Amino acid sequence: MTKIAFGGGCHWCTEAVFQSLKGVTKVEQGFVASVGAETAFSEAVIVHFNPKVMPLNVLTEIHLLTHKSTSNHSMREKYRSAVYVFSEEYYQEVLLILATLQLQFNVPIITKTLFFAGFKPSKEKFKDYYYNDPEKPFCKAFITPKLQFLLKTFTNYVIPRHRDN
Repeated sequence: MTKIAFGGGCHWCTEAVFQSLKGVTKVEQGFVASVGAETAFSEAVIVHFNPKVMPLNVLTEIHLLTHKSTSNHSMREKYRSAVYVFSEEYYQEVLLILATLQLQFNVPIITKTLFFAGFKPSKEKFKDYYYNDPEKPFCKAFITPKLQFLLKTFTNYVIPRHRDN
């Protein structure tokens, strides 16, 4: 197992996306900080995964396609578009993955590759937000469409029990 962190949109949405994937063994929802200019905590998830089942490039592509990875909007402090890495090796690998994935986009990807510096978990009541009650209006409006996209675009990577959501 290895881990990587992703930030971009609401961590409730991000958590549900990664919880639905084969090879992902754990998703920690909360707030992540980096080093340098990115020390402020921003909504994110830490994803523990088996790279033999779920390749890092696929995880990264899913991340880019399930949040506004090309939009530099006013909420970027709270919703930093980033891939947080825990090693120099993954830093270099993610840079290469992002450069390769850029070819699929007509506009620049703004997602940053950053070193992980700290984590604050969400309150217990917010964990497993979608799968605890997918009928909540927020879930139906924002998370369900992401999961439908995931199922349509990455069907082979979705856990079978999540294919009905």
